[in-house]
Amino acid sequence: MEDKTLMRRAIELINNSYTMTLAVSNKRKAWATPVYYLYHKGNFFFFSSPKSRHIVDGMGCYEVGASIYQDSHSWQEIRGIQMAGKIEMIKNPLLINEVFKKYLKKFPTTKELIPLSVKDITAFLKNFRVKLYCFIPIIIYYLDNEVYFGFRKEINLNEFSSLK
Repeated sequence: MEDKTLMRRAIELINNSYTMTLAVSNKRKAWATPVYYLYHKGNFFFFSSPKSRHIVDGMGCYEVGASIYQDSHSWQEIRGIQMAGKIEMIKNPLLINEVFKKYLKKFPTTKELIPLSVKDITAFLKNFRVKLYCFIPIIIYYLDNEVYFGFRKEINLNEFSSLK
């Protein structure tokens, strides 16, 4: 399979999936948690409680793992993204607002959770006691058993923009 085809399949998987699993470790104790994410500007944004274990153990650490997989019923259908990177809290109000609007488009049912009194991102963050975080990938692998069993190739997200 050509590199362009692999990149397109990786982009499709990232854009059409909703859940990313984050994996952290602290003091020899591992933890994995799923989060809804938005892929934007080469990073993976998600809302989470500042007290959650994946934030407390993962903030500022370059040892955070992340994965995205499509549901599959046979080994031939297994394909996914494996990443290593870091988690950072987003503080830029313009970026927070931009991501919030895109997040609501990707996850329209989130609006059902938001009371009518919550009309902006500031109220949303306060009401749910969450912050906006970003998983910044340092290394990314695309896996695809359709290519062959165990196929895995390192990819570069910076190349994604030219293929959209």
